[in-house]
Amino acid sequence: MSRGVLVTGGGGGLGKAVAARFAAAGDTVFITGRDSARLDRTAAEIGARPIACDATDPGQVARMAEAVGPELDVLVNMAGGNTDFTRTGAADPGLELEEVLSAWRANLDANVISAVLTTTAVLGKLRAGGSIINVGSIGAEYATTSYGAAKAALAAWTAGLSAEAGPRGLTANLISPGYTEGTDFFHGRLTQQRRSALIAATHDGRAGQPADIAETAFFLASPGARHITGQTLHVNGGAHTTR
Repeated sequence: MSRGVLVTGGGGGLGKAVAARFAAAGDTVFITGRDSARLDRTAAEIGARPIACDATDPGQVARMAEAVGPELDVLVNMAGGNTDFTRTGAADPGLELEEVLSAWRANLDANVISAVLTTTAVLGKLRAGGSIINVGSIGAEYATTSYGAAKAALAAWTAGLSAEAGPRGLTANLISPGYTEGTDFFHGRLTQQRRSALIAATHDGRAGQPADIAETAFFLASPGARHITGQTLHVNGGAHTTR
């Protein structure tokens, strides 16, 4: 039976990989993002339905929720990223307090508020047996930056969301990727030395791939994962372990 699947930030990178996995299974997949041209290209490539939407804008999120129709089965909150990588001087220790505030709010909006708004907007559409899947980061384990702190907050919120979603017949979990190649996450700022260090930190000696995250998301939305909820699943090759 075809499911209705919404993937925010589905225009590229991990979001595209996740959306493609569900589309390949015959599900009806909606992808959102701010770049409408990129969304249209991705949608045509993987067989999804594009909806241009800035997930931090309440009005746009409300209109997106109307556009997906009355029912959904799976929500994947992928929209986000480290906004410090796109800010000029965001890592400068001499920033004025106003700029610090702006930098932190940008990461909180992109990574937490986007998921909260989207989930709130479509929660009533998710059918029993459905899944909410948020995407965090290994950076949450070292939350010294606004990005890491935002992803840590997302993980904490997901645990609480599980309690709200459970009586509705829904699961809510968070996938926490480690270093994953094949995306533009670092916006060209990743040095070869840093890449080597990230891979060396794993137990299996390799970088993550978008398919690792896509398959994990697909599993969490499957019948075999119905008793997994309120959890953070670390997909990082052992770069961070939980014991």
